[in-house]
Amino acid sequence: MLRVSQLSCGYGNVIAVNKLSFTVRPGEIFGLIGANGAGKSATILALAGLIDVIGGQVELEGQDITHLPTHQRVNAGIALVPEGRRVFADLTVIENLIVGATRMDKPRLDAGCERVFATFPRLAERRDQLAGLLSGGEQQMLAIARALMAEPSVLLIDELSLGLMPIVVDECYRVLETLRMEQLAIVLVEQSTERVQQVANQVSVLETGRVVWQGTGEQAARDSSIVEAYLGLK
Repeated sequence: MLRVSQLSCGYGNVIAVNKLSFTVRPGEIFGLIGANGAGKSATILALAGLIDVIGGQVELEGQDITHLPTHQRVNAGIALVPEGRRVFADLTVIENLIVGATRMDKPRLDAGCERVFATFPRLAERRDQLAGLLSGGEQQMLAIARALMAEPSVLLIDELSLGLMPIVVDECYRVLETLRMEQLAIVLVEQSTERVQQVANQVSVLETGRVVWQGTGEQAARDSSIVEAYLGLK
């Protein structure tokens, strides 16, 4: 379980997120939405240990990881699917997966590759292809697969559907449902409010770093006017 309590984070002296709290249990998806600059990606980066936590606490399975360096967070069970995918373009698909397998010996590495190839058959077909030659959708699949190679208990996903064709987004969300059933805890930052409403157990809306609306995905879907108002859609 990931518990975030009164989290404040930012870049140097600039506070991007102020006193954000939420809990994600195994088999749950927590959705974070908001307009550009609201603090969504800053939250993900802080949870991954990539920007400074200014205040508050982050706990994973009861362990305080607030100020752990990034590599120790990975070892503790947190993996990141970054915005923009950021695959290693000059490495093959299989080499990208190996990069993600930071804690695996050869038998576990082979088993891990087979698991992600079963989840993403298209990647299996392209295992020896350079990642830079994949389509945008295939690169997103690879970014997710690479994160899964770390065998995380918590998956952080920043802008899952950004720049992808709807049919590819559908496929990625089917994978998300599978991961939920496998009892991963997922923190999802997303541009598509409709998608978040459909899949998230809990949703928070950020505006200039503060939570301005919080509830279940079902509540967000029923009361979408509130969410849309904060996102500047109405």
